[in-house]
Amino acid sequence: MNLNIIAKEQNTYDAIVVGSGISGGWAAKELCESGLKVLLLERGKTVEHPNYPTSTKDPWELENRGELTAEDKERCHIQTRHYSIGGDNKHFYINDLENPYTEIKRFDWIRADVVGGRSLLWARQCYRWSDLDFEANKKDGIAVDWPIRYKDIAPWYDYVEKVVGISGKAEGIPHLPDSNFLPPMEMNCVEQDFVSKMKVNYPDRKITIGRTANLTAPIKGRGVCQYRNLCHRGCPYGAYFSTNASTLPAAFATGNLTLRSNSLVNRVLYEEQSKKATGVEIVDTETNEVIEFYSKIVFLNASTIATAYILLNSTSNRFPTGLGNGSDQLGRNIMDHHKGVGANAQVDGFEDQYYFGRRPNGVYVPRFRNLTDKRKDYIRGFGYQGGASRGGWGRGTNDSKIGALLKEDLQGPAGWGIGFGAIGECLPYEDNRITLNTDLKDKWGRPTVNTEVEFRENEKVMQKDMAESMAEMLESAGYKNVRSYANMSFPGNANHEMGSVRMGRDAKTSVLNGFNQMHEVKNVFITDGSYMVSSSCVNPSLSYMAMTARACAYAVAELKKQNI
Repeated sequence: MNLNIIAKEQNTYDAIVVGSGISGGWAAKELCESGLKVLLLERGKTVEHPNYPTSTKDPWELENRGELTAEDKERCHIQTRHYSIGGDNKHFYINDLENPYTEIKRFDWIRADVVGGRSLLWARQCYRWSDLDFEANKKDGIAVDWPIRYKDIAPWYDYVEKVVGISGKAEGIPHLPDSNFLPPMEMNCVEQDFVSKMKVNYPDRKITIGRTANLTAPIKGRGVCQYRNLCHRGCPYGAYFSTNASTLPAAFATGNLTLRSNSLVNRVLYEEQSKKATGVEIVDTETNEVIEFYSKIVFLNASTIATAYILLNSTSNRFPTGLGNGSDQLGRNIMDHHKGVGANAQVDGFEDQYYFGRRPNGVYVPRFRNLTDKRKDYIRGFGYQGGASRGGWGRGTNDSKIGALLKEDLQGPAGWGIGFGAIGECLPYEDNRITLNTDLKDKWGRPTVNTEVEFRENEKVMQKDMAESMAEMLESAGYKNVRSYANMSFPGNANHEMGSVRMGRDAKTSVLNGFNQMHEVKNVFITDGSYMVSSSCVNPSLSYMAMTARACAYAVAELKKQNI
């Protein structure tokens, strides 16, 4: 037999999944459990649960006490724009010097570079969307209509939530549907005080404990949250949902998964005659070898920017501007939540009370704007995340006291403070986009990305209301020294980038159909943030998971029917 044929057979699978983050991990699990032989490709290095390098280290055991060095800051000069990176988890993040891009307009592209992707780094807040979100574009006459509604995804929310494990409280809020909750985490005394006062002062503004993928009851070999609040290091207990702790072990358990790390996907291979993708081309980041892998179906889950990049780089006679780009929507309509706005205050009267542990969760104030009464100055809305706490020993770094007086003061907690930051919806703008840059190459000689994404007038006007509304709420509670702030973030910094390969009802105006399937290349599916048509104002990861499971079920059914 010809050696090339043998090599091709060895590199052939039923399905290829690109990216091992939240959605990629789910795709691998679902496809493997459906009986398919799956190749999961991850550009980053291997990280195995529960062996996270710093997860159980005390502060004094960390190199440089957990601070980033000057060299770290240069190597990760984009990543350090985000609050989440530190000396204790820098090994999870990408090397910006090796992976440059051009910011025609500033875009904070926050990237992991390990198996598990940003599932190891996410803030774990999980909220269902509602028809307020799925119908918004149609009602506002913006962009294109979602090809799905809440009823289409609701059963899949149910399905994934039982695996993820979400602690929270059922509230019966129409525009923020309840999930299948584990017992909620407890609010502290000041947070409870705030809730009780808002029930009187603002009865239309429901406040609840954050809905978080941190276990308060064990699930299938994963332990409960230890209230360490060290989630960003990786959790050896599996107490928060990640690819590494949950979906990857499930996929491996089937015997159908092959995981290949250090595999940077260049492009999707396309066959003109069959009008199908035949696989993908990768660069081995350790050997620089270019390798082709083949499959019946391809799931792209590399993240919003990276997936668009792969498609733009997958040109052919049929698709000279990128795979499946007959609509010219590939790389466009990029959104992110805007933040950096909120208010905080001092709270007196609770000095004799404290709280247990370091709760890795906050308090959530769901959207209350533009529900029934519509504002004239902007559309859509925002929510708040925050909470109350007592000041810690760190306050001593700015204290005028010295010696015994300082020591005595720091032996007890400081006073109570409370604060909330807002997360606002960004509208989809067609010219918020990425393009390929063939002049600037990465470490492996590949084209890079140009980013042209910015927040517009609607977001700027919303920001003013975001700051003022929370200040008003804190003042109405009778708290002291209320201070609002407004430092609008740049796109990307909320770590919720989405759009770029949107779904739609018409192939002329969108890239994907309602099952995350490419209109023009039927055996390619995209279920990371790329598919989003609008952004809502809640964390999107739960929707990515539900839509991934739904798309996998559809893809497997279509494969069995020989439709793809």
